Amino acid sequence: MALKYAGIQVEHREIELRNKPKSMLMASPKGTVPVLILGDVVLDQSIEIMRWALQTSDPDNWGGIDEDAAQIWIEKNDCAFKTLLDQYKYSNRNPHLNQGEILDAAIALMLKPMNDALEARQYLLGNQQSWIDVAIFPFVRQFSMVNRDWFDQLPFPALKRWLANYLQSELFNAVMHKHPTWTV
Repeated sequence: MALKYAGIQVEHREIELRNKPKSMLMASPKGTVPVLILGDVVLDQSIEIMRWALQTSDPDNWGGIDEDAAQIWIEKNDCAFKTLLDQYKYSNRNPHLNQGEILDAAIALMLKPMNDALEARQYLLGNQQSWIDVAIFPFVRQFSMVNRDWFDQLPFPALKRWLANYLQSELFNAVMHKHPTWTV
């Protein structure tokens, strides 16, 4: 989404993670996505790619935010919430874990604080969209999709409104189309 927002054209290569192409592993041996190859420079973290895109072009000033506050959200998302999301999403891989406890932890760590922040303002850090919203949105989207009925019953109207706005946004819909799988 950040690349599209910044107007940066890329050659998109869809990867099947069970069958990673050698060319991808040569560029980024860690073998995770996304990977952005810029000549001799390889960016293989979403945040790195977003920051690079916004340094290239940031027409609506997504980067004009309190970086300390942004870092707090990113640390919560990228560490504990991402782990909880994986445990919840792939419960079959974690049969020893209590799903109720995972959901309670996700609510306490991320979903309720997000709803509280979004009750006071339109976006996580104010009334202007920032890169932090776009960085966290995919994880909340994934979480909501695991059990949509359960998510819909949560008492978090501001969070649901924020999520719905992103799901319906031109930017999201412009980047969410299928690409052929890259195999080389």
